[in-house]
Amino acid sequence: MANKGLLIVVSGPSGTGKGTVCDLWRKEYPDIQYSVSATTRKPREGEQDGINYYFHTRESFEKMIEAGELLEWAEVYGNYYGTPLKKIQEKLEAGQDVLLEIDTQGAMNVKSKVPEGVFIYLVPPSMAELERRIRGRGTETEESLARRLGAAAAEIEIGKRYDYVVVNDTVEQAMEAFEVIRKAERCAVNRNMELLDSMK
Repeated sequence: MANKGLLIVVSGPSGTGKGTVCDLWRKEYPDIQYSVSATTRKPREGEQDGINYYFHTRESFEKMIEAGELLEWAEVYGNYYGTPLKKIQEKLEAGQDVLLEIDTQGAMNVKSKVPEGVFIYLVPPSMAELERRIRGRGTETEESLARRLGAAAAEIEIGKRYDYVVVNDTVEQAMEAFEVIRKAERCAVNRNMELLDSMK
């Protein structure tokens, strides 16, 4: 008896390593389906359209909003980000687990619509380590760095509304914690009512 798939939402302050941990998780467990987000921000070096993000103009993104084609969307640091709704529901109904790697604002929008989702908040070992990681990217000005670090404190407060918190000490340790959470959620009573009822 196939259960519905899990909608797994991963967030965390910018620079925490969400992408790196999620990439390793999907590599180790290729049955996890990745929901590619749409954005109006410019691609970073090496990013590909349709793989890392769907890159849109503001005009085309706003048309998607008007057409109701997004599960959630938000404007962050002057750019739009959103989750295309198409195919997510099909994958969940087919029993496939779907991973969303999105910011806290988007995650809270998803939580209001899909409260049965699994919400994981990834944090750095410390704020000093977070600053070191963001500086290491070499993509931020001092002004944007200060803005991101200021936003991180507010985001961590929102993290208290998630189901789980994972510290990214190492990518491997964080990925293993994600998988333990997924296995536990698949065994949760509320996700197995049909099975239990069938045994009466």
